[in-house]
Amino acid sequence: MIAQISVYPIGEGTSLSRFVKKGVAVIEGSGYTYEIGGMGTTIEVPDLDALFDLVKKIHAAHVAEGARRVVIDLKIDDRTDKKATIESKKTAVTHPH
Repeated sequence: MIAQISVYPIGEGTSLSRFVKKGVAVIEGSGYTYEIGGMGTTIEVPDLDALFDLVKKIHAAHVAEGARRVVIDLKIDDRTDKKATIESKKTAVTHPH
């Protein structure tokens, strides 16, 4: 399962990098494969339970950093017909078949 997450602490000014760093540290600590993009982070997780547990930890990290309001944008791609990875999705659109 592949998910893309963007977390936005609201009312914390224009620079949010300190919050993003806390969220990325949680993802890094999970041991899951991930890739940081300009507008979100893509993560490979085994299932929904693992994903939602990770999302709760990222949310908690933002709150611990001082966020009083947090918006989470989450996209999930759950392929049941074959194993998909971040790399396989990128290869599918960047290489001719």
